[in-house]
Amino acid sequence: MKKHATQTGLPVIVDFYSDGCGPCRMIAPIFKKLAKEVGSKAVFVKVDTNAMYELSSRYGVRSLPTFKFFLGGRKVHEFSGAGEGQLRDLTNRIISKSENENILLSKDSLISYYTEKDATKSEEDVTKVYKKCVDQVKDDNPNKDCVGGVARNLVKSLKKKYGDGPELVKRFEPEEPKAEGDESSGTESNKKAQPNKGKSGQPNLHLATKEQLQAELEKRLDAEEDAKVEEEEDDDAEFEHSWTPGDFPERVTIIGGGPAGLSAAIYAARAGLKPVVVAPPMGGQLQGKGVDVENYPGLFNVTGPAVVSLMRNQAIEFGAVFEAETVIGLDTSSRPIKVKTNSSTIETHSVIVATGAESNWLDVPGEYELRGGGVSSCATCDGHMYRNKHVLVVGGGDTAMEDALVLARTSDSVTVIHRRDTFRASKVLAQRVIEHPSINVKWNTVLTEVLGKESDTVDAQGSEEGEDVDLDAPVAKVVSGAMLKDVYTGEVSKMDADAVFVAIGHTPSTSFLEGVVDFNPDHAGYVLNQGTSTRTSVAGIFSCGDVSDSVYRQAVTSAGSGAAAALDAERWLSEEGLGNEEAEFEAELLAELMADGGGGRQQENEYNVYEDAGGRMTGMKESVAAEL
Repeated sequence: MKKHATQTGLPVIVDFYSDGCGPCRMIAPIFKKLAKEVGSKAVFVKVDTNAMYELSSRYGVRSLPTFKFFLGGRKVHEFSGAGEGQLRDLTNRIISKSENENILLSKDSLISYYTEKDATKSEEDVTKVYKKCVDQVKDDNPNKDCVGGVARNLVKSLKKKYGDGPELVKRFEPEEPKAEGDESSGTESNKKAQPNKGKSGQPNLHLATKEQLQAELEKRLDAEEDAKVEEEEDDDAEFEHSWTPGDFPERVTIIGGGPAGLSAAIYAARAGLKPVVVAPPMGGQLQGKGVDVENYPGLFNVTGPAVVSLMRNQAIEFGAVFEAETVIGLDTSSRPIKVKTNSSTIETHSVIVATGAESNWLDVPGEYELRGGGVSSCATCDGHMYRNKHVLVVGGGDTAMEDALVLARTSDSVTVIHRRDTFRASKVLAQRVIEHPSINVKWNTVLTEVLGKESDTVDAQGSEEGEDVDLDAPVAKVVSGAMLKDVYTGEVSKMDADAVFVAIGHTPSTSFLEGVVDFNPDHAGYVLNQGTSTRTSVAGIFSCGDVSDSVYRQAVTSAGSGAAAALDAERWLSEEGLGNEEAEFEAELLAELMADGGGGRQQENEYNVYEDAGGRMTGMKESVAAEL
């Protein structure tokens, strides 16, 4: 940080992430792509919060992913979440700011300027003006120069007063690339082995020997080849198994990338339907499951992200393709159905909805304001930020039990807040929580308010010995505790805590289906399926998993309903006579070509190679003829 504040002037963009965080996985390739696009205009850094939790704590990171933008050793911007638009916007803004502030007004230049414009000003007077400029510079400024926005404002004021301003120069010049082994402290033998260098650090080719020229050429060719391979690998990783628009509608489009959607993709792909799976690469609730998946048959000592990865690879193996986007609506006014995303429209004959559910919130004072400052719904993502601290978990189902067990690994103590006197969770998980020495339970209690305080964590600005605080930055607040209420006595109490994890269930992600299909009147937000099938009220649209299951809501039941949805879609396509239009078109075209070009009877004087096999097997392959 200090180097780029004092030597290069480049902005530093830091991604605080964790491998177990679904949104972190989603934004990671975008962060890498953006770094490649920006090139040498900014420095991009990734910090694994699991491996460097002390550094993350020092920088006040309390939710993942968190992006911090530094310029001149000071934090300029910050946001949490997997927002590509926000990441790009803030990156462009800080690069523009760094370029605008890469200016320096020297003391000699200011003295020369005043000598010409106002001779009444003594050198001592000019020195005082220059010192005021230096004192107003907030960035790391070891040379005590008049630089950046302060210098620009001074010049602007002088232009307004005298008509023009003093000469400005660039504060930082781009670093020249160093040739390998180019060290100023090198030995005489090293210097002899190097080509003669010019001012730019590049070889003076007219002075180099033949061997040096050959070595330099090989080095450059190797570098170009390495860059080409790396670029191809990046492109392959980004576009491999991705959906590309075709000339014909898709037969099956699956919306959702969790157990239900990927199970449907496996079944549909094995049936030869070549399904398109539309979903951000996050894997739904199972992706954020930090404990082992113990209730899925055949799996043992496997985490949620690993299960999702295996399902995805299996679907790819059978021919499924993926569109890493979020669906914003369906158009069923005409056929084929149109699936609309943020960046594309997919025409398809059938749709399988498997979008899962989103976390519910308490809607109490302080909850929204302190999200990212200690309020979270993902213990796997943010739990390790609160190592050796006290945290609260609100809820009584399986999700709350799992979150409590995950947090108990690193936190000093965990208190589970539940509004009833028994848990709704499975007996095994509930028993583990009750018996865990680091977990306490407050029964018949509800959380009524999340309390906050001003953060006592100072972002590292400047050197480690003495940080400057940006007084213009908004005051950050973090969780300090919560107000609790006994549901029977009404007694209100305060409990100190460093974080609050809300695990009170989920609501189906079906808002994009409003006005398209019928919903379950007894369970708001859940899609209404017909009978025991996965068919909805609209022909060709099927639903599976948590979007239509208000009773079980388990990974294994979601996977089962995903398989059922694929089978239902396959049967419906057969009933409607909607086959592989692309293959049918190619067959018809081939038949026409055969009819026009001799696909029928043999023409006179035309040689038939199959007659060499004895004339008994006209039109058969040589391998078959040989066997006969």
